[in-house]
Amino acid sequence: MPLMPKKPAERTDRSAVRSLLRLWPYVRPVRARLFTAAFVAILASCLGLVIPLVLKWMVDGPVADRDPGGVWLGALYLLLLGIAEALLFGFRRWLVARPLAGVEASMRADLFRHLQRLPVAFHDRWASGQLLSRGTTDLMLLRMFLAFPLTFLVVNTATILVGFVILFAQDWALGLVLLAPAVPLIILCSLFETKYSVVARRAQDQVGDLTTVVEESVLGIRIVKGFGRHRSQARAFRALAHRLRDTELGKARLLAGIWALITAIPELAIGAALVLGTIQVADGTLSAGTLVAFLSTALALRWPVESIGFLLAMSQESATATDRYFEVMDVAEEPGAVAVRESAPATGPGMVFEGVEFRYPDADPGSPPVLAGVDLHIRPGETLALVGGTGSGKTTLTALVPRLHEVTGGRITLDGEDIATMERSRLRELVSVAFEEPTLFSATVGENVTMGAADADERQVRQALSVAQADFVHQLPGGLDTEVGEQGLSLSGGQRQRLALARAVVGEPRFLVLDDPLSALDVHTETLVEAALRQVLKRTTAVVVAHRPSTVMLADRVALLSGGRIAAVGTHQELLRDNAEYAWLMSGAGSEPATPADGSATPVDAPATPVDGSAAPPPAPSVSAPVQQVPAEEGSAR
Repeated sequence: MPLMPKKPAERTDRSAVRSLLRLWPYVRPVRARLFTAAFVAILASCLGLVIPLVLKWMVDGPVADRDPGGVWLGALYLLLLGIAEALLFGFRRWLVARPLAGVEASMRADLFRHLQRLPVAFHDRWASGQLLSRGTTDLMLLRMFLAFPLTFLVVNTATILVGFVILFAQDWALGLVLLAPAVPLIILCSLFETKYSVVARRAQDQVGDLTTVVEESVLGIRIVKGFGRHRSQARAFRALAHRLRDTELGKARLLAGIWALITAIPELAIGAALVLGTIQVADGTLSAGTLVAFLSTALALRWPVESIGFLLAMSQESATATDRYFEVMDVAEEPGAVAVRESAPATGPGMVFEGVEFRYPDADPGSPPVLAGVDLHIRPGETLALVGGTGSGKTTLTALVPRLHEVTGGRITLDGEDIATMERSRLRELVSVAFEEPTLFSATVGENVTMGAADADERQVRQALSVAQADFVHQLPGGLDTEVGEQGLSLSGGQRQRLALARAVVGEPRFLVLDDPLSALDVHTETLVEAALRQVLKRTTAVVVAHRPSTVMLADRVALLSGGRIAAVGTHQELLRDNAEYAWLMSGAGSEPATPADGSATPVDAPATPVDGSAAPPPAPSVSAPVQQVPAEEGSAR
C-alpha cells in the first residue's frame, strides 16, 4: 500500500476557526446570498421570541379580563407569527441550496485539477482512497457545514443574545439565574472541542483507509479471485470497518456526554427560575403573564443552547475536512520552466543526458542515488536500446525525459534545449511515451489512442493502430467507438499494450520513449509490430527499454545501464563480444557474470569464474549466430 501522509498527533492545537477561514475564497462569490440567508434566519428566529410577548399580553389582558375576543385575536397573532417563521426558514434554505452546491463543485474541480498537476512522487506516496475520500466525503461535509451549522452558529448566538435582553427586561433577577450556567457551559464546550477534533480527524482518515481497501479490491478483483484471497480481503476490510466503528462510537460518546450536560444544566436553571418566579407571583411582585412570558422565552432558548453541542461537533468535523482538503491543495505543483542556466553551453541536436543524477524525494539521505552521473548522447533519428538488470534504473531514466520526475543533478537536453527550461505542455508535445504497464481509461478505443495527440484525425489513428498491430479493434462491436471498460480489463494484456503503443506513436513525435513496449505480445505479433515499428523509428529519436534480444534489434545502438551508470555503449554485436554483463543479460543465464578486480567487464571469450565458485555463464552466441529470443509468455531476464 502506498505510504500514507503524516497524521496529526493525538492532541492538536490547530484552531477550527483558522482552518474554516481558509474556505473564504470559495465562499466569497456567494457571500451575498449567505449573508442574506443568515439575516433571514435571524429574523425568523427572533419572530419566535415575539410569541412569549404575545402570550404575556394574552394572560395579563384578555385572559385576566375574561375577554374571548381578545383571546381569539391573540391566537391569530400566534398563527401568523408561526407561518411567517416557517416561510422565512424555507426562504433561507432556498437561498443557500444552489450557491453552496456550486461551492462544492468548484472545490471538487480545483482538487481534481490540482491532482493532475502534482508530481508523480506525490501520487507514489499517497493512497488513492485517501484522495478519493477528500474529494467526496470531506467536500460533502463542508457543503453541509456551510448550509446549516455555519448559519445557525450565527443565528443561535444572535437568538440567545436577543433572548437574554428580553429576559432581563422582564425580570433581571430571574435573568441572572438563567445566566449562571454560562461559565460552566463555556468550559465544557472548550474541553469537548479539543477532544472531538482529534477523534474526528482519526475517523476521517480511517474512512480514507477503508476507501483504499475497497478500491484496491475492486480493481484487483482478478487477483483476489485467482488466488482465492477473498476471505483475507474480507478480514482486512472487516478489521478496518470495526476500527472505524469504534472511532465513531467514541465520537458518539463524546457528543452524548456534552449534549447531556448542555441539556441538564440549563434545565436546572429553568427549574430554579420557575420556583423563584412562582414565589414572586404569589407575593404579588410579579404578574402571571410576565412569568409565563419569561418561562416561554427561556424554553424558546433551549434549542439554541442545546444545539451548541452538535453544531460544535459538525464544525470540528468540517474544520478537519478543511485541513484534509488543503493538505493536498498546499502541495506544490510540478515546477514549470526554470531560468536558463547561463553556465551550461548549448549541446548538439538529438537527446543528450549530461551527468544526470536522480534520487527519490523520500529516499534516505545516506542511500546511493538511483542514477549517478549518466552521460549519453542519442543522435537525431537514432534509436537507442537501454538494457540493464532489475533495479538498474532504466524506467527511472526514461521517466526523466517527459519530466515525470525532476533530475536532482545534471541535465537532459532535446535538440540542445534543456528540458527544465521548457513548458511542460510543449515538452510533452515533443516527447511521447509508452510504459511497460499499459494503462487504459474508461473511454472508447479512439479516445484512448488520441490521448497521445488530441488533434489526430481518423487517418492518423488508423495508421497508429496498424503500426501497433491493433487492427483487432475493427472487429470489436463498436470499432473505434467501443468502450474498453475500467483499466481496459475487458481486453487482453497484449491488446492493451498494443493500444498503448498506438497512443505513443499516433502523434508522430520527434522523441519517443518506449519502456519494454512488446513484453506482453506473442512471438508472431511481436515480429509484425517490430517490422512496422522500424518504419516509425526511422522518423524519430527514440529510447527503447529492452529486456529481450528481439527488442534490442530495433535499435541502432545499445546502452548498458549498471549501478546507476552507463557501463557500455555500442552495437548489439559489439556488446555481445566485449561485455560479459550484457551477454549474460541477453542469454538469460541464471548465474551472475564475473567481474575482475579492476572492475572491467570480462570478455565473453575469456573463461569467467564467479567468486562463489559456481559455474560460469555460458558463452554468448557469436556475432554470426542467431540471437536467442525469449518468448513473451516465458518472461524476460531483468
